[in-house]
Amino acid sequence: MSAFLHPAVTHAADLAAFCALPAVAHLTFLWKVLLAVALLGTASSTVFLILALVAAVRHLRLGRTRSAGQAAAVALPRVTILKPLHGAEPRLEENLASFFQQDYPAFEIIFGCRSAADPAIGVVESLRRRYPQVAVQVVYSGEPPWPSAKVWSLQNMIAASTSDYLVISDSDILVRPDFLRAVIPPLLEPRNGLVTCLYAGIPAPGFWSHLEALGMSVEMPSGVLTADMLEGMQFALGAVLAFRRDALESCGGIRCAAEYYSDDFVLGNRVYGAGYRVVLSHYRVGHVLCSQSWAKTFATQVRWMQSTRYSRPKGHFGTGLTFAVPFGFLGLIAAVVLGHPALGASLLAWSLLNRIVQSIAIGYLVIGDPRALSLCWLYPLRDLLGFIVWLGSYCGGSGFRWRGELYRFTPGGRIVSIARAAEAQPD
Repeated sequence: MSAFLHPAVTHAADLAAFCALPAVAHLTFLWKVLLAVALLGTASSTVFLILALVAAVRHLRLGRTRSAGQAAAVALPRVTILKPLHGAEPRLEENLASFFQQDYPAFEIIFGCRSAADPAIGVVESLRRRYPQVAVQVVYSGEPPWPSAKVWSLQNMIAASTSDYLVISDSDILVRPDFLRAVIPPLLEPRNGLVTCLYAGIPAPGFWSHLEALGMSVEMPSGVLTADMLEGMQFALGAVLAFRRDALESCGGIRCAAEYYSDDFVLGNRVYGAGYRVVLSHYRVGHVLCSQSWAKTFATQVRWMQSTRYSRPKGHFGTGLTFAVPFGFLGLIAAVVLGHPALGASLLAWSLLNRIVQSIAIGYLVIGDPRALSLCWLYPLRDLLGFIVWLGSYCGGSGFRWRGELYRFTPGGRIVSIARAAEAQPD
């Protein structure tokens, strides 16, 4: 008789029967669902690890091929290094000095900040006296009319340059003397419009700084290498963006990133969209961290994650399935509750081993960070905290503080200066 009942009636009956089950049965069902989620996450993070390992091998092989090809390059063009500044950051003099020490025939460095009162200018003047052979300019941009003060500063710096080869690099980046000789030759090929670099995290004293540096050396490059293998480089990394001027102008100039927090991603994406190739260099630079509390470290990482969430919401959501340790712990708890402790222990053990392998293969063998080997046992904790940061990117409002100013994320990853927007309102 039930075969002739309306589907809604049978569904209602099933729901009523489920609700009539004892509370213990409901809890058992819930734990089974959680175990299934743990198994799904374990499978997806394993697939991600395999892809990252294959991408790492591919990247190393391509790096050797490119190095052999670039060895024949003879005529190296004049280059302008663009350095936006904001305050006296830790190790600033050491970072900037590494760019003055380039073993390269002809280059200049243009520094940019809002005013001469910026304490970073004192460091620049000290370096100018120490390296008189290096051409140096300082450009003061004043208060920015664009949402991104950094991009506004870069606009003024580029206008002061006469070189056709431009290298944008943040003030917390440390390089070796062969940096320009590594990133400029690929731009001599007309199809290549932009070169960008992976980086190793260089921690400041403190536990949280070491965890953050591990994430920079392992988590970030794992995703970049995988994306490069699957779809090619369609974005750039803020540590280094080396352009030819024609490629930059083809996508509207630096102004195209004026409304974005992730200006590096936007610039790379626009250059790619203009028909040029974005090259992921085999060269590694160092990203120097400052010592700060867990709260500030967490807030900074959430801000980065929020930028990705607003810019690429689907991809950001999928990132949650690349973590391993959270699913390992979930699997352990759910399996033990359901009476399968061996399964739970296996899921947790595999998740820990998964991240240790990732740390050694990506952070040590590809990036060359010795801490990724010596602290590989600590990387699973970084993976767990990374998942918490990912969850945090979905919590709270869209406002954030960046370089002393309040901003708000808007759809598409654009930013709005809250203070400047309020000042623009009529009385």
